[in-house]
Amino acid sequence: MAFHTLGCKVNFYDTESLWQLFLQDGYRQVEFHESADVYVINTCTVTQEGDRKSRQMIRRAVRANPDAVVVVTGCYAQMAPGEALGIEGVDLVIGNQHRKELLGMIARVVEERRPFHAVSDILGQKEFEDFDVPVFADRTRASLKIEDGCNHFCTFCIIPYARGLVRSRKPDSVLAQARRLTDAGYREIVLTGIHTGGYGEDLEGYALADLLTELEKVPQLGRIRISSIEASEITDRLIEVLAGSKKVCRHLHIPLQSGHSEVLRRMNRHYTIEEYADRVQNVRRALPELAVTSDIIVGFPGETDAFFDAALEFVRAQAFAELHVFPYSPRRGTPAAKFAGQVPEPVKQSRVERMIRLSEELQRAYNKQWTDRVLEVIPEEIKVYGGKRYLVGHADNYMKIAFSGGQDLHGTLCDVRVRDPGGDVSFGLLEPAVASVARGECVKADGECGVAVGGR
Repeated sequence: MAFHTLGCKVNFYDTESLWQLFLQDGYRQVEFHESADVYVINTCTVTQEGDRKSRQMIRRAVRANPDAVVVVTGCYAQMAPGEALGIEGVDLVIGNQHRKELLGMIARVVEERRPFHAVSDILGQKEFEDFDVPVFADRTRASLKIEDGCNHFCTFCIIPYARGLVRSRKPDSVLAQARRLTDAGYREIVLTGIHTGGYGEDLEGYALADLLTELEKVPQLGRIRISSIEASEITDRLIEVLAGSKKVCRHLHIPLQSGHSEVLRRMNRHYTIEEYADRVQNVRRALPELAVTSDIIVGFPGETDAFFDAALEFVRAQAFAELHVFPYSPRRGTPAAKFAGQVPEPVKQSRVERMIRLSEELQRAYNKQWTDRVLEVIPEEIKVYGGKRYLVGHADNYMKIAFSGGQDLHGTLCDVRVRDPGGDVSFGLLEPAVASVARGECVKADGECGVAVGGR
């Protein structure tokens, strides 16, 4: 069988969870371009382009083997099941629930050879669909999905209709999964979800701060990373937990979306730029070297030149470590698609380029402060820069750092001294000091583990 996944990191996690069902049933996974008996396309619908790419990959699977069972799942499947099932060659459409029944549904398709869909109202779903994902293919950092759904209903976003409302994973299940992942050798766990910071909204007397406190006690776990959190969810209690943690990474992704309060109001974001800045300032007061990254949408309906210029100045003042910049893309079915004041595409593109230039400037400024300081890096891949081979991975503050070292360091926690801070990639030297075996690091002695000599 073969998978193809489009869209966000949560979709990739969901694909891993579905693969576990097939693996336990004796299936072997092949590349998507190869011939397979079953193809599963995990789709995206966050933009119209996501829909188009989803249909494109569905048709590619049908062409690869017309006799295969073709399964369409994910957000496009949830939002447009009839449209997906109408694509010639599609056998089964299943949305963002009932996926534990997938193998039984495939057996039904094989027996009856009659296409059908299993999509119901996701907004009525109350329980988190719990899957065990004990290992990730070709990953050195493990994701751990702790919630699904979103309650915010931003005017530009279709996702609550595709994913439903917040449904939190039971704390005992999260902790059990974390222990299994650390037993499998993972030293960093990334807590993820559609609205990760909303974890606990549907639980009585239990919030993200409580979960982090419990995860801190998991043996062998070196780092905990929160994939994303809204400014409004950074409570005083959470700040207290973050300040006292030895495992939570010095990095928070706090979506801003716009640097102007009027645009935020039109987006239905429920905060002003002043409130956002206050939360960021509070958490930085507790964690002075925290890397704060963010999302920005430019060209939202009603964003004037003056609004955008003000947004640039606000973004500069926040000293973000990095930005993810997106041009606004109208999504059919969302209120913003019908708003007056749609911004012309050339104006959007010009604003995107200006915001990206500012992001690059801020990223270099943040990274520069770490010159000649030691950071813990988990090597994730091997890359070649300037004809030389490097291990490359992320530090706890999310800086991407390249350094020379042996392949046996892959997936371990390594102390690396930053020598040449850059933008997307900085360069450093592996420290020769003896590292902690308890944290899963390599013990280095006189060049074992490939201690580098010289700089970049």
